[in-house]
Amino acid sequence: MTSSIMFKAFVALLALSFSEQVAAFPTVVKRQTFSVLSDTQIASYKPYTNYASTAYCKPATTLAWNCGANCNANPGFVPVASGGNGLSIQFWYVGYDPTLGEVIVGHQGTNTSAALPILEDISILQVPLNSSLFPNTSSDIFVHSGFSGSQARSASAVLAAVKTALTQFSATKVTVTGHSLGAAIGLLDSAFLYLQLPKTTTVRFVGYGMPRVGNQSFANWIDSIPVSVTHVNNKKDPVPILPGRFIGYHHPSGEVHIQASEAWVACPGQDNTDAQCIVGDVPTLLQSDADDHDGLYDGIHMGCAAS
Repeated sequence: MTSSIMFKAFVALLALSFSEQVAAFPTVVKRQTFSVLSDTQIASYKPYTNYASTAYCKPATTLAWNCGANCNANPGFVPVASGGNGLSIQFWYVGYDPTLGEVIVGHQGTNTSAALPILEDISILQVPLNSSLFPNTSSDIFVHSGFSGSQARSASAVLAAVKTALTQFSATKVTVTGHSLGAAIGLLDSAFLYLQLPKTTTVRFVGYGMPRVGNQSFANWIDSIPVSVTHVNNKKDPVPILPGRFIGYHHPSGEVHIQASEAWVACPGQDNTDAQCIVGDVPTLLQSDADDHDGLYDGIHMGCAAS
C-alpha cells in the first residue's frame, strides 16, 4: 500500500471520529482585518518550509546534513543533534542557521508507512499538560494525548541540544518547525522551550498542516505567552480542521491560509470561520482534499526527497 493511499485511509478514519459540525457553532459577525501577504513575506517563510520538510529525513542524514535536496535548500545550516526512530519517537533535529541567526528545531510529521504515529494522531483523549515539562500552568489546559506523548518522548533530548546550540553560537533566537504531526509536536515544543529556556531567549513557531492540539484554554494560553505562532494551511487540507471543535479542540491564533489562487492570507483570531480561512473554506471533510496536505507550500512538497 502506498504512503498516499495510507494517508487517505488515515484521514477517512479521522473523519469517523472527528467530523466537524459547523452548524453547532453559529458565526458571530464582527469587523475583522485580513491581510494578503506580499511576495517578499511569502518568500521569508521558505527556509522554515524547507526545514519542516527536512524533518522527514533520517537522523543520520540530518546530523551530517547530507540529505540531498532538502539539506541543500538551507546549505549554511550547522547541525548540532538529531534523534528519533520514526516509530515510538518521531525524527527530530537541532542546529543553527547563520543566515537567520536562529537555532532551528525540526520535527517529523506523520509517517503513514508506520502504524504508531497514525495511532498517535487518532488518540483523541485530552490530558493535562505534563507538569514536569510545563510547570506552573493552569489545570484547565488539556491537550491531545497522542501529541503530548510524542512531544514528551523527545523533549529532554531536544532541550539539551537547543541549550548546546544557544551556547555554542551565542544565539538568543529559537524557531521550531514541523508539518502535520510534526507541527503539533512543534507547537507543544515551542511552549515547552519558552518555559524551560532563559527569558532572554526568543521562541518562534512556524508549522504547516497542523491539526488542532488542545482545548480552548490551551489555545488561549498559547495566545497569551510571548511565543510567535504561525500555522500555515494549504487550500483544502483536511488535517487542520481535525480533531473537531465539537469535541473541545481549538486552534490558537496565527493562521495563514493558502488560497486556490496561491495567495497567502493571514486570518485574525482563532478558528476563523470566514471563507478565506481553513474552517470557512473547508467546513466539513466532504469539502476537503487530502492531496493538499503535503503541499505545495510556495512550491515545496513536504517529505524527504532522499528517502
